Amino acid sequence: MLDHVDAQILRAMQHAPRASFRLIGEVSGVSEQTAARRYHALRRRGVMRVMGLVDPAVHGAAQWVARIRCRPDRVGPLANTLARRPDIAYAAIASGGSEIVCVIRSPIDAKREDTLLQQLPKSASVLDVSIVLLIRPFGSAETAGWTGYGGHLTPEHKNLLTDGLPPAPTGPLLPLTAEDTPLLDALAEDGRTTHTQLAALTGWSTGRVVRRLDALVTSGTLSYEIDLLPERLGYHLTATLWLRVAPAHLQHTGDEIACHDEVAFAGATSGDHNVMAIVICHDADDLYRYLTNRLAAIPGIDAYGISIQARRLKQAASLVSHGRLVHSSPA
Repeated sequence: MLDHVDAQILRAMQHAPRASFRLIGEVSGVSEQTAARRYHALRRRGVMRVMGLVDPAVHGAAQWVARIRCRPDRVGPLANTLARRPDIAYAAIASGGSEIVCVIRSPIDAKREDTLLQQLPKSASVLDVSIVLLIRPFGSAETAGWTGYGGHLTPEHKNLLTDGLPPAPTGPLLPLTAEDTPLLDALAEDGRTTHTQLAALTGWSTGRVVRRLDALVTSGTLSYEIDLLPERLGYHLTATLWLRVAPAHLQHTGDEIACHDEVAFAGATSGDHNVMAIVICHDADDLYRYLTNRLAAIPGIDAYGISIQARRLKQAASLVSHGRLVHSSPA
């Protein structure tokens, strides 16, 4: 469970993942040393990770959402194998342990026989596969991510945390080179690796590191995200909602859902149910309140389904191992 200070530190870092501990402490009402100590304690416990992630579109990859219905006795081994693949961005076991929900990164026009999209139906463990394209996420950097754990940032706090940072991404995405690899690998493991440390890893000057990072972030090629492990924070129920929304309401409905504190992700998909939302709650009663109060108040939703997560395996660039978030090393 989090106290107020930890929650405020997480909110500050969610808004500005590379903000200095001096600024994080200032908006959290504690000293720089306390902010740093609290952050490192959360990271050591595997409760949270800050990561630098490259937009998969840089490599020509789209994101596909797969629902894989499996033989119950084989779902665990298959799910663990999938979670360790570098082309899997998210993986969880749902529906009482009979279904795997995962996000696969693969080009839209891929025709090779060795792609995972084509391999999945051939597995003896798989009974049925449903795959839809994740068309686009809803919300903005301001509203993205789960914030149901608490904390609050005023407009003054937000301005303080982001003062001097690169502006919002404007594109176009930049091509990456082999020289970028040690830089991006280091940030994938720890998104708060300092400029000095990155300079030592790359052999670049600190100034060159700063300029390259600014260019990558401003173009949208690189972004910083925080992974949180809700179960360690007292939130033991995660549900994936599959919503059917009329096209005329799609953008407004999706953006409104993305703003909810309970929602970790919301995106438009292809298929009959064209909105996917991941909701994190304390328990079943908490989920029921969310469905009947917050979600029910949004117009445009005319059908929904729910997959209850039984086991979290991977999210963003983190594997979940022994109840801790750990770096997912490239295979």
